[in-house]
Amino acid sequence: MPVAANTPIDLIENVYANLAANMAMGREKLGRSLTLAEKVLINHLASHDQELERGVSYVDLRPDRVAMQDATAQMAWLQFMTAGLSEVAVPTTTHCDHLIQARDDGKTDLLAASENNEEVYDFLESVCAKYGAGFWMPGSGIIHQVVLEQYAFPGGMMIGTDSHTPNAGGLGMIAVGVGGADAVDVMTGFPWNVRWPKAIGVNLTGQLSGWSAPKDIILKVAEILTVKGGTGAIVEYFGPGAESLSCTGKATICNMGAEIGATTSLFGYDEAMARYLKSTGREDVADAATRVAQDLRADEEVLQNPSAFYDQVIEIDLSTLGPHINGPHTPDLAREVGELGDEAKANGWPAEISAALIGSCTNSSYEDITRAASIAREASAKGLSAKSKLLITPGSEQVRATIERDGLLADFEALGATVLANACGPCIGQWDRSAEDGHTAGEANVIVTSYNRNFPKRNDGDAATLAFVTSPETVMALALAGRIDFDPLVDTLVNDAGEEISLSTPVGIELPPQGFDPGENTFVAPPANGSSVEVKVSPTSDRLQLLEPFEAWNGLDYEDLPILVKAQGKFTTDHISMAGPWLKYRGHLENISGNLYLGAVNAFDGYEVGYGKNQLTGATQTFPDIARSYHEASQGWVVIGDENMGEGSSREHAAMEPRFRGGLVAIARSFARIHETNLKKQGMLPLTFANSEDYERLAEDDRIAIRGLGELAPSQTVNVEVTTAAGDTWSFETNHTFSAEQIEWFKAGSALNIIRASI
Repeated sequence: MPVAANTPIDLIENVYANLAANMAMGREKLGRSLTLAEKVLINHLASHDQELERGVSYVDLRPDRVAMQDATAQMAWLQFMTAGLSEVAVPTTTHCDHLIQARDDGKTDLLAASENNEEVYDFLESVCAKYGAGFWMPGSGIIHQVVLEQYAFPGGMMIGTDSHTPNAGGLGMIAVGVGGADAVDVMTGFPWNVRWPKAIGVNLTGQLSGWSAPKDIILKVAEILTVKGGTGAIVEYFGPGAESLSCTGKATICNMGAEIGATTSLFGYDEAMARYLKSTGREDVADAATRVAQDLRADEEVLQNPSAFYDQVIEIDLSTLGPHINGPHTPDLAREVGELGDEAKANGWPAEISAALIGSCTNSSYEDITRAASIAREASAKGLSAKSKLLITPGSEQVRATIERDGLLADFEALGATVLANACGPCIGQWDRSAEDGHTAGEANVIVTSYNRNFPKRNDGDAATLAFVTSPETVMALALAGRIDFDPLVDTLVNDAGEEISLSTPVGIELPPQGFDPGENTFVAPPANGSSVEVKVSPTSDRLQLLEPFEAWNGLDYEDLPILVKAQGKFTTDHISMAGPWLKYRGHLENISGNLYLGAVNAFDGYEVGYGKNQLTGATQTFPDIARSYHEASQGWVVIGDENMGEGSSREHAAMEPRFRGGLVAIARSFARIHETNLKKQGMLPLTFANSEDYERLAEDDRIAIRGLGELAPSQTVNVEVTTAAGDTWSFETNHTFSAEQIEWFKAGSALNIIRASI
């Protein structure tokens, strides 16, 4: 399967060729008009004889491509290598964006990353060459920005091993974040299995103005739906307000749909998308999409009467939407910027801002940068200076080269800003603040970012850092003030001459008038025949480790399982398998298992975060140490989670680590979609309490038995028997979401074991 630096037009035209016929089939099958998401999904069905019941049916789909970032790609490729195939079955790319640590500046940090991660980069480049995948070198940019610029197209479908893959929905693509095992399915030619999603419609009316930005739309939606309100659903934006947004503005909104748990988000094809395609050198794609435009948006009847076609409809008037900011610690805690000062005072949060950060996969477009730069330019002209440390992260080499050419980087540098590498950096914990003047780890401090997540320790590994997320222009204004109790709509700043200055409304430019500068060529195409390429994994490496298949289920009920951890409150993938310094072990399952549950808050009293009781020894230990002890003793165990367990990243390490260490069952009040699927893929048993109050009854010394596994079947409850330390027993019922096909994954020990057996 040949892979280029962009999506070939013939692939796109092949997708469009069947649109009309498949839409007619879909309308007949469902007996009604179709939403946009339904159109794209139906056009990618592996077969037409599948049930399409929202929130119930599981379907097999055929995505057009797979994209992986370097942290998650390692484990995905290690799994693929065990399948025995000579090449990938669909166009696949690997993007080096996660392993570059932010410390000094872009050039210095990129050189350091190339040296420190040489072994991993060599592995990824060689494995891509061997199996026919494209490789984007370090410095290329953040995967989602590169995909938007090069690969995304209206009506297409892709999966990616990163939770913010939905960024491509800004270009009308169904793009879904998945774990590596899902990616391997598609890379090996198997269909992608997923529950047919529910549909949430967001009707945008009016038009943004002033300081309001697309970021404010998704912050408002997150406030309405909360972090799990989109679980199992595709969020579809429509209405006149949607058409008023730029393509990259749409991408910002879709990107952060991951923060509400949505399967993905998308917009219908319109003129803004056509403009973006043409500006990025894809006139042929724009022309092809325009010819089938009616099938690249929801049917007219749906748009006229959305409540009859969506499971939930949200109405937002953009004309009345003010600039918002969320945080700390959760992406659904949003309010208007002007309200944050009083809230901070009431909660005892520091008012001073230690650092302001602009960029990330969410907000590093040309339009984003121009709006923030317009404020920076005015500030310099009026004698204002940044009161907080200011960091700028271009989203891609193309964006970096273009904003440098157009003088925008100079606008930020005039205020003392540091330009970081074209990479994720501080957004995903790759931020080394050890040399930062005035910053002491462990001391409460506030940062403001244009990023997407703000979990504790998310950005700098410091639980004392309070992270607030807002638009790039608002970040810039707050950096000038140096305080979070500043409202750019009404407050003034004092310049070097003692004059009071009101900031002007930010001015953005949708697309570069001179076109995009592609910058350096950082794409490496695979050879025509990679059979002679050697993929080297040293047996003594502490970064890479070949995988052994997980054992199949032995056909017996699970008995006498201790509870390794009962997590209280937030139990995100950051709590389960931290990023930051642990990213270097993403290709070494044993070593990265050293972070297992380190961020978990123990629901049992008397423990620090990440600590619990070893039931074999009675000792108080870290959770990874307890897990290793159980593993070495061949003792299976259970993990207990609270609401929305596994919220956040797509990282399958959060499922592979417990499975590697002997974890057999995860029981929670509820699961995030990707994490639940990852657990299933790796052969674990994710169950939810039928009565959520049973969570409270579980004691530290209880032993767990899972009954009736031989009769495990879709939609049937699973009985859990509890034996207390005193020898008493009680039981409770749990639910699961396994399909008949997914039960076979469990029986085989993993979904990959089934693939191995069939090839």
